[in-house]
Amino acid sequence: MYDQSKLSELIRFARIDAGSTVIDVYPGDGDWTRLFSDVVGPDGRVTSFVPAEVAHFKNDPVGRMRTLAMEPGRANVEAVSADLVAMPEVTQTADVLWLHLFYHDLHTALIQARGATAAAFNRAVYERLKPGGSYVIVDHAAAVGAGTSDAQSLHRIEPASVREEVEAAGFVLDAESTVLANKDDSHSIKVFDPSIKGETDRFAYRFLKI
Repeated sequence: MYDQSKLSELIRFARIDAGSTVIDVYPGDGDWTRLFSDVVGPDGRVTSFVPAEVAHFKNDPVGRMRTLAMEPGRANVEAVSADLVAMPEVTQTADVLWLHLFYHDLHTALIQARGATAAAFNRAVYERLKPGGSYVIVDHAAAVGAGTSDAQSLHRIEPASVREEVEAAGFVLDAESTVLANKDDSHSIKVFDPSIKGETDRFAYRFLKI
């Protein structure tokens, strides 16, 4: 995923510590869920939230997270699945909501098929976080001026669009990190293209619920 120094920086940036309560949205292979489980320890909690919009994938994302939650030492992990906008109904209030390389998908047909929108999801996140809680977004950057237009085709989104949408839900931008920036990324290539896969220019924002 990332080297240890970048992982450590991202966890610090997200302000995840021992005892934290974290919601990991669209956990994929569960790498972040496992990492957060280790960091928050027995007094913390990690909810591995699989959107119902992707639950039908052939790799069985819900089953994989339920299996992960049963691994030795993972008593602090809970696997949950529901529609994205129903997330507050099936999760506990949290200190941090983590969204890694997924925000752009809120602007794709797959995720919107069940009625989810970026605006509705951001409101759901606001509802679910504790006062002072952090909404952390890491995603593939699109070119300046692209807005959300490359979300479906290139799986990229312009950082300024993310900020505008999240702030519209009541959040305040607290910090941004360039630890995953890549100035050599042209922003014009699909993120899965072998020439850029794993090396895309990525931005990280931390928003606060005031």
